[in-house]
Amino acid sequence: MLRVENLRCGYGVVEALHGLSLRVDKGQIVTVIGANGAGKSTLIKTISRLIDVRGGTLKFEHHDLGARNAPEVVDLGIVQVPEGRQLFGPLTVHENLLLGFHRIRSRGKAALRERMEFVHDIFPRLHERAQQKAVTLSGGEQQMVALGRALMADPQLLLLDEPSLGLAPLIIDRIFEVLQQLRAQGLTMLLVEQRAQAALELADYGYVLALGKVVAEGTSKQLRGDAIVRKAYLGQSADVAEPAI
Repeated sequence: MLRVENLRCGYGVVEALHGLSLRVDKGQIVTVIGANGAGKSTLIKTISRLIDVRGGTLKFEHHDLGARNAPEVVDLGIVQVPEGRQLFGPLTVHENLLLGFHRIRSRGKAALRERMEFVHDIFPRLHERAQQKAVTLSGGEQQMVALGRALMADPQLLLLDEPSLGLAPLIIDRIFEVLQQLRAQGLTMLLVEQRAQAALELADYGYVLALGKVVAEGTSKQLRGDAIVRKAYLGQSADVAEPAI
């Protein structure tokens, strides 16, 4: 579904990604892990066309993303859940969710009711908080709104940028349960996450980034069993073998 080849991009004179390549197949969760500054969020923003491409190719199905702007990428069905939630604080929960429906507004009121019910089924708390302003919500509730807003757009590819950032463990568990549920329903996702262990337990395939380059890749089981990955990113001793699954 998504193919990135030899991608180069950056900020001003600084190049952040240096010939990065990866792919995401339909129905998969693919995760990208790495330390702060590795280029994970830059990758997500570049796919969303918030950062210019300096070299390489970005393909979504048969579409060249390098030739598209950000609204056109959303129209193709690529929807991002940004780091830090980025909600409209003065608006209510319901109004924030309505903004996500904008991509498919031509489907009409029946589709709007269907998507809203879908989101409320996943996050009942958002139904309870529907008329509450987003700025008054807890961090976990705000993340639910951010994910719910993206789901209102009926995405074909969901980009998640650090969805666990700043959240309590119980909320993180709930968010990852929802991602598991969405994958079971066939949604394709690219997950950028610093919680490497949790990300690899969820994902089908993973890439490890360091200084803007892919330094390791493989199935989640392969990466969890890799001594270097365990030591550098999972906080485990390199001589502790991955338990048999």
